[in-house]
Amino acid sequence: MAESDLTQDIQQPARASGASIVIGGRKLTIEEVVDIAQQRAPITLSDDPAWRSRIARGADFLRRHLASGATVYGVNTGYGDACVVDVPMELVEALPLQLTRYHGCGMGRYLDDAETLAVIAARLNSLAYGFSGVRPVLLERVADLINHRVLPRIPAEGSVGASGDLTPLSYVAAALVGERDVLFNGQLRDARGVWRELGHAPLTLAPKEGLALMNGTAVMTGLACLAFARARHLTRVAARLTALSTIALDGRAAHFDPLLFEAKPHAGQAEAAAWIRADLAGRDDTPGHRLQDRYSIRCAPHVIGVACDALSWVRRDVENELNSANDNPLIDPDSERVLHGGNFYGGHIAFAMDSLKNAVANLADLMDRQLALLVDDKFNNGLPRNLSGATSARAPINHGFKAVQISSSAWTAEALKQTMPASVFSRSTEAHNQDKVSMGTIAARDCLRVLELTEQVAAAHTLAAVQAARLRLRLNPATLVPQPLEAFMQSVSEDSPFVDEDRALEFDLRALTARIAACALVERNGGGTP
Repeated sequence: MAESDLTQDIQQPARASGASIVIGGRKLTIEEVVDIAQQRAPITLSDDPAWRSRIARGADFLRRHLASGATVYGVNTGYGDACVVDVPMELVEALPLQLTRYHGCGMGRYLDDAETLAVIAARLNSLAYGFSGVRPVLLERVADLINHRVLPRIPAEGSVGASGDLTPLSYVAAALVGERDVLFNGQLRDARGVWRELGHAPLTLAPKEGLALMNGTAVMTGLACLAFARARHLTRVAARLTALSTIALDGRAAHFDPLLFEAKPHAGQAEAAAWIRADLAGRDDTPGHRLQDRYSIRCAPHVIGVACDALSWVRRDVENELNSANDNPLIDPDSERVLHGGNFYGGHIAFAMDSLKNAVANLADLMDRQLALLVDDKFNNGLPRNLSGATSARAPINHGFKAVQISSSAWTAEALKQTMPASVFSRSTEAHNQDKVSMGTIAARDCLRVLELTEQVAAAHTLAAVQAARLRLRLNPATLVPQPLEAFMQSVSEDSPFVDEDRALEFDLRALTARIAACALVERNGGGTP
């Protein structure tokens, strides 16, 4: 198959809600991985005869190549630095299982269900590219992991991101061969028993199939897909909160005039300004308390816009990795060649995640600064201290959002601390065979942690901004709150009523953070994510 054939017909067809996502012979999008991860769609292996033939021919060529006496790394040699060790033919069949077993040393938290499904989808899509020399039955069993929700318990820690995500992916391979525990129907089960219940025998790995499952970038890539979706949603949330804060602070809509963003034509900041402008539609541009609002309001499109623009190239790099053959060696069934290379190196994902976590942490800092303005009666243009909604008689003992702002500052500081790039911390490992590694999986995990903290900041800011806008309306009932913002405020207030008397806000914050993480805060009231 020529390269042009591999990349043809990659346009994304419209897919009905809940319809199967086809794997094989086409490119997968980040959104489809997220749909799989969120259990919104099952998957189906392509029924295209040409694609199915390519998969079968790869496995057949590899068998014939070995039978001819050829040497293939990781098939009849040891792994890594032990590539100089020849494996006798009578042990070749046993070698893949050994690989899955000795890599069973992961530590840290276990990936959650969505993360696990995203990882499996990324691995399956790479194997389906047709350069891995695996049998069709292997792809079918990996697809079963997704469709039957047989979820390997994958420890998050233990990968240096080259030679791929070996240790975490060993848990996927182990599940397929009936070893280790899996989650099934909400229960921790022995993998072998689950396969028996589903009517399948555990898989016996063919030569190279253990390496093909484990030697790739699926963990970092699956996590990167989830990080992308959450980061994109946060850009929209930050823009909406900027608009609402402008109302609450009696600020100026003129700061978001389109001519300003034509004069400095970064596409992302123009997009962010347009979202804010739409939310403020109809607001008078007459100066409020200040001719110019403070930077965290006035420059918000410039901060949010960096994340918007970064997401464009992050998508490119993540989807390139997602739609690639990233194990080693590659098996080309057309030219019948074995290519030993380094496609397992996760440098692009590492750099994308290191960059994205910086852009997201800046969103946390922006929202925290806006929150600080809202609660401080020296800067909030007449709102009560700490946004307390208490009556004058009760005001001396009520402290409103004081502690929420302190907590937000703590979460922001932790997010900013996490922005140290992981990709520059390459460590020489495995007897100096893996002497330059990507750290891509650590970068992706760091990015998810920064997102988690930033979503907490966004939840705190959301509660405070809605409270502040309600207080502004109490001070001046004629204040215009455009319909998108009024709907947003109503949606938030359904879960977290106005704070007229101090109460613990932990559960309000947790519920709202969960909505944000699920990319459901803005959409629920008619403002779609970009």
